[in-house]
Amino acid sequence: MKDPYSTLGVAKTASADEIKKAYRKLARESHPDRNPGDAAAEERFKEIQGAYDVLSDAEKRKQFDSFGAGGPGSFGRGGPGGSGNVRFENVDLSDLFGGLGGLFGNRGPSRPRAERGADLEARIRLSFDDALSGATARVPVEVETACHVCAGTGAEPGTAPRTCPDCGGAGVTSANQGMFALSQPCRRCRGNGVIVEKPCKSCRGSGREQVTKRYAVKIPAGAKSGTRIRLKGKGEPGANGGPAGDLHVVVQVDASPLYERRGSDLLLDVPVTYPEAALGATVQIPTPDGPVALKIPSGSENGKLLRVKGRGAAKLDGNGKGDLIARVSVTVPKKLSKAEKEALEGYQEVLKEQPREKAFP
Repeated sequence: MKDPYSTLGVAKTASADEIKKAYRKLARESHPDRNPGDAAAEERFKEIQGAYDVLSDAEKRKQFDSFGAGGPGSFGRGGPGGSGNVRFENVDLSDLFGGLGGLFGNRGPSRPRAERGADLEARIRLSFDDALSGATARVPVEVETACHVCAGTGAEPGTAPRTCPDCGGAGVTSANQGMFALSQPCRRCRGNGVIVEKPCKSCRGSGREQVTKRYAVKIPAGAKSGTRIRLKGKGEPGANGGPAGDLHVVVQVDASPLYERRGSDLLLDVPVTYPEAALGATVQIPTPDGPVALKIPSGSENGKLLRVKGRGAAKLDGNGKGDLIARVSVTVPKKLSKAEKEALEGYQEVLKEQPREKAFP
C-alpha cells in the first residue's frame, strides 16, 4: 500500500483529530457521488479509505510506523508472518457520507447525511454619498435550488424514484476480500440508494435548477470599499434537509471628487489665498452634513491640517463619527490686477528693509 501519511497529506506527528479532518476533506472531494463516471476519483477514494483505516487505528498506525507497508503483519494479509495484534474492525463512515456504511462491513440502509449549503458572494457598487449616509440596495444572486417541476426528486411528475435493486437502498455494496468485506458506493445508483427511471425533463434528473433571487440589502452608514455584509441563510440551499449557506455582500465605493477617505476621517483640501494664510481668515467649507465656517489661523503654511470634530464618516461600530481634516492649500494667482501687483511690490519693499532670518546653515 502507499504511504498513508502521504495519501492523507499529514505529518507523521499528526494527531487523531488532524488525521480525521484531513480524511473527511479528501474523502468528500473524491467521493464517486461528486465525480460520476470518474474512475481515477473512485480509485483515489479507495486509497483514502485505506489510508484512514491504518492511521485511525492506534495499533495499525504503530505497526506501519515500525515496519512500513511490507513489514511484519502487513496490512490486509493474515496467516503466517502476520501480526496477531492487527485487528480488522468495522469503521463507521456514516458521519461523513450518510448511508455509505463502514469501511469494513455494511450496516444497512441509512439516510444521507444533511449537508449545509455553500456560501455565496455578491458585489455591490455605491456612490460615495450613499456609502456615507447608508442605503438599501437590491442584489441579484444566482443560486441552485430544488427543481420547481419535480420538487427536487429528479423524477418526471407523476413518477417517483424507486429503491435501487442492487444495494437495497443502502447506497453501498459489499465485496468479500478474504477475511473482511469492503464496502463501496453502489455503481448503479452512485450511492444515492434510489434510481430515477424517468428523469425530469426540466432538470434532466438532477433535481436542481439555477434561479436568480434578489435580496434587499441594508448598507450601513459609513460603509467603505471592502465592507462585508452577511445575510444568513441566503446562500445555496442545503442538501438532504441541511441548512442553507450564507450570502456575503461585498461593498465597492466610488471615489469622491471632494474627500479622501482615511478610515472614518475625511480629508478635504481647502484653497486659501496668500493674504488669508498670512493674516488669517474664516472660510466656508463643505462637509457631508452641510457647510461650516473654518477659521484659518494667521501664519498658516501650505499643507497645514485643521481638524473639524464629528464631521467625518459614521463609524461602523456605531460609536459616533470621525472627523473632517481640512488641509490648507495656499494658492498663488497666475494673473494679478494692477492694485494687487502694486500692493505686493510695496510689501516686498518693506521686507527688504527688515533683517532677513538666516535660511541656510
